[in-house]
Amino acid sequence: MPSIDVPRFMGEWYVIAHIPTFIEDESHNAIEAYTLNEDGSVAVDFTFNDKSLDGPLKEYELTAFINEELNSKWQVQPFWPIKADYRIVYLDEAYEQTVIARPSRDYVWIMARSPAIPEADYDKMVKYIDSIGYDTRDIRRVPHGK
Repeated sequence: MPSIDVPRFMGEWYVIAHIPTFIEDESHNAIEAYTLNEDGSVAVDFTFNDKSLDGPLKEYELTAFINEELNSKWQVQPFWPIKADYRIVYLDEAYEQTVIARPSRDYVWIMARSPAIPEADYDKMVKYIDSIGYDTRDIRRVPHGK
């Protein structure tokens, strides 16, 4: 993915589907909110209901560091000193739908500005994820009900 308009990318993104990490494998109503910090890093606020649409609310605050040479490459730090590579590998022109992936192809996220997207758009992104080497059988849709 080429460079992105970082300020335009900020805001709330609903997790539509993912190959989840262990903390989000039963997430519902998952939302990632990005806020650009004065130092150029990004505050990431990840919230979801655990195990059901009205399950306990979980919240994780992380920091992302944007690569200066190619700003679609991020290092996300869940806690010091761990940093994980994340890539914005797909972003539509309207900044309404995105795919976030990892070079190791272990996790992936399909996200949108709204909690639901057209099935054709979902299928297109899954096909793209398959084309970059992921096992798409592992993708889990994230239920949204709020």
